[in-house]
Amino acid sequence: MELILKQDVEGLGFKDDIVTVKNGYGRNFLIPQGVASLATISAKKVLAENLKQRAFKEKKVIDDANKVAEAINALELKIAAKVGTGDKLFGSVNNINVAEALEKEGHEIDKKYISVTGGNVKRLGKYNATVRLHREVSVDLPFEVVPQA
Repeated sequence: MELILKQDVEGLGFKDDIVTVKNGYGRNFLIPQGVASLATISAKKVLAENLKQRAFKEKKVIDDANKVAEAINALELKIAAKVGTGDKLFGSVNNINVAEALEKEGHEIDKKYISVTGGNVKRLGKYNATVRLHREVSVDLPFEVVPQA
C-alpha cells in the first residue's frame, strides 16, 4: 500500500514522502490517525506541484539549519549530574538534559529531535548525541557529563 505521509513518522519517513507499508499498518493505524493519506495518481500530482512550489522556501530553511549546525558544532557542552560512588550517576542523562543544556547556550531545540548515542548515560565521561535540525541537516554533538559541584 502506497501512502503519502502528512507528518514525520519515526522509522518510516518524513512529511510528504511516498512510502510503501503493509496494508494493515496503513489502513488500521496511519490513515485513521491522520498521519498519512492514500497515494493515488491525483494525490501524487498535487504533491509534486506542492513540492515544486515549496523548493525555494525550503532552501532558506536548510540554510538556517546549517547556520545553527555550525553554531552547535562550536559548543563544548558540559552537563552536570549528581554522582554516587565511583563514576556512577544518580539517575541518568538523556535527550531532555541535552535539550536543556542547549537551551542554556541559546539554542532552543525540541527534545524529540535529539538522540543520545547508546540511549541513557549512566556514568561520567564524554558522549555523543545526534541533533536533527532538518530532514537533510543533522549534526553530531559531543558532550561531557561532569560531577555536580
